[in-house]
Amino acid sequence: RQLNIFTMAKKGSSKAKAAPVKKASKVDPLFPSRPRSFGVGGNIRPAGRDLSRFVRWPKYVRIQRQRAVLYQRLKVPPSINQFTKSIGKNEAASVFNLLNKYRPETAAAKKQRIKDTAAATAAGKEAPAKVPCQLKFGLKHVTTLVEEKKASLVLIACDVDPLELVLWLPALCRKMEVPFLIVKDKARLGTLVHQKTAAVVALTKVNKEDESQLKIFQDLGNEKFNKNTELLRKWGGGIMGLKTQAKLDKRAKAVAIDEAKKAASMR
Repeated sequence: RQLNIFTMAKKGSSKAKAAPVKKASKVDPLFPSRPRSFGVGGNIRPAGRDLSRFVRWPKYVRIQRQRAVLYQRLKVPPSINQFTKSIGKNEAASVFNLLNKYRPETAAAKKQRIKDTAAATAAGKEAPAKVPCQLKFGLKHVTTLVEEKKASLVLIACDVDPLELVLWLPALCRKMEVPFLIVKDKARLGTLVHQKTAAVVALTKVNKEDESQLKIFQDLGNEKFNKNTELLRKWGGGIMGLKTQAKLDKRAKAVAIDEAKKAASMR
């Protein structure tokens, strides 16, 4: 025999459970709660927004940007400022087309030429032609060529670092009456002479068919650099930021209004 015992709840005997009492949370006045809104126009930025202003850039990037701004703000003397006045894109293209014809030999080509010359001399044959006209590079070598007035045209890179390496060279070229051009940039000059970079290159002479073109570039150098007195007098830099410019404009307008009032009162 099994006994099934059921406890039946009496009607109306169950009491309603009391709602839990919420504890009042303490609000910190220093750090109030600011719930985020994830709807359109809320706390989520739209896709494609340029956030580069908020990026923490590497130190070398910040330094080079600060240097560029500093060069704009500071007053730059004419001897340094002239390196910002490089020749134009079309003129540079023409100059480099000419210089491409006079690229120096590679080490392998020079070795082969010497070998051929030695073999021809030993065999009693006529030796090959001498070294053709070619670009001269290297700061000391070019300086010697300028001092001896052997250089026909000198090209100086505008972005040499430190600038003191070539700062005196334009003055030397002017004194020795050697035409020079300031071009962009040292890497482009380096490719002409099979190097990574080159601060300065020089032409001593060219073939007869290129003499007229060389004369054009010499005249260009004399006009833009050697005999350009404005270039030797003009200071660079001194460009203020947008906020400072706006402040100075506002101050100038206020001064103009005060002077107008004084002039009106004097009448």
